Amino acid sequence: MVTEQDNDIDDFFSTARVAGRDEAVELPTGGYTEYLYDLNAPVLAEWRGLGYEEFSEKKRSPHFVQELLDSWEELYQEPFVGITTDGTVWDGLYRLPDTAAPTDAGPVAAAEALLAGLSTDERERVAHSLGAAEWRAWSNPEFVIHRVGLRLEDLDAHKVEAALEVVRASLSAEGYERVREAMSLNGFLGALTELPTIMNDQSYWFALYGTPSAREPWGWQLFGHHVAVNFVTVGGRHVVAPVFLGAEPALSDSRPPLFEAREQVAIELAGSLTEAQRTKAVVYRSVLDPAMPEGRVHPADERHVAGAFRDNRVVPAEGLCGRDLTDRQRGLLRAIAEDFLLLLVGPQREATLADFDAHLDETWFSWYGATDGSQPFYFRIHSPVLLAELDHHAGVWLNNRLPARFHVHTTLRMPNGNDYGKAYLAEWEKRTGEG
Repeated sequence: MVTEQDNDIDDFFSTARVAGRDEAVELPTGGYTEYLYDLNAPVLAEWRGLGYEEFSEKKRSPHFVQELLDSWEELYQEPFVGITTDGTVWDGLYRLPDTAAPTDAGPVAAAEALLAGLSTDERERVAHSLGAAEWRAWSNPEFVIHRVGLRLEDLDAHKVEAALEVVRASLSAEGYERVREAMSLNGFLGALTELPTIMNDQSYWFALYGTPSAREPWGWQLFGHHVAVNFVTVGGRHVVAPVFLGAEPALSDSRPPLFEAREQVAIELAGSLTEAQRTKAVVYRSVLDPAMPEGRVHPADERHVAGAFRDNRVVPAEGLCGRDLTDRQRGLLRAIAEDFLLLLVGPQREATLADFDAHLDETWFSWYGATDGSQPFYFRIHSPVLLAELDHHAGVWLNNRLPARFHVHTTLRMPNGNDYGKAYLAEWEKRTGEG
């Protein structure tokens, strides 16, 4: 058991996670259990017994966290544009079907059942307009930044079940399982640290947007520690973006790694690159390459660029272009993209993949670190219609000061303005004269 850590920023974040280093970042020889704090260590003991509100108030108080929150608040207050490569939205990428099929009745029925079972006050708190700014208030830390909707752990069990039924009815079976697995791993972390009142499988906010309808646009949002899912249905298309899924640890004694299959396909793709391809695709030789420009590694986000409050980030294309991949490599790239889109039900996933396929020659694949899986790594798929990334992180509640593969963050975005289905909503309003 590890009992202490040299933390230079605050009790959780050390400068080691952002400092460039010439030596390789090696994977730990053992598993996550070698990086557990002693349960009596101050980094855990000072929070024990606190509820999420008390914890959040204390966690937000250090100067470092206040600066971080101020920067996120500035981003949150910006008018929505969308992630772009140069600050200019590529118009016309997202087209609704000419004839919209009615929305599947399952999610609508589940949402109506949830609303029917809530009190008047709860209905008022859970419901927002489709254009509400709260769509963009989601976050993934374990402490509360914005309160949006209802907190699951504050609800009666049958109301929690009703809220999760909306999620289940809207997603594919395998996608729902992945979301619930990430939520369960949060509960596992709470058990490991003996902090179940801070981290559990109901540490999440749930909200509805618009009026659930078989024909009119509407959506929902679920977010909290290591899980954020935004769902909207409009004009026959579903959008599940932004999505943030992660875990620390990303596995347990009874569960395989959360993204094991995705990582293996990514390593297969990276390992298949020729020397000429690798020269382009491998942007940095390690996840803490000193060649990275100042600020490229963020103390909270580390390498990922599309997390909370980064709705308008300018992300230049980098790496290897899809047109320079072989057919087999393009198939592997598509398989990774498909796994990121797993939350979508089958027909919607195929429609979104068709959009991805249409822009494969304009899609970029970038990699940081060794390509054989011997080191922690970061990769990004960046298409005009999809941005997906996976990043290995240093410890927060575990004591690994350097990135390890048992702390994983992933993000999914619809660049050029279709996060939260906003590009589809704009077209819907234009077609119908609503809005």
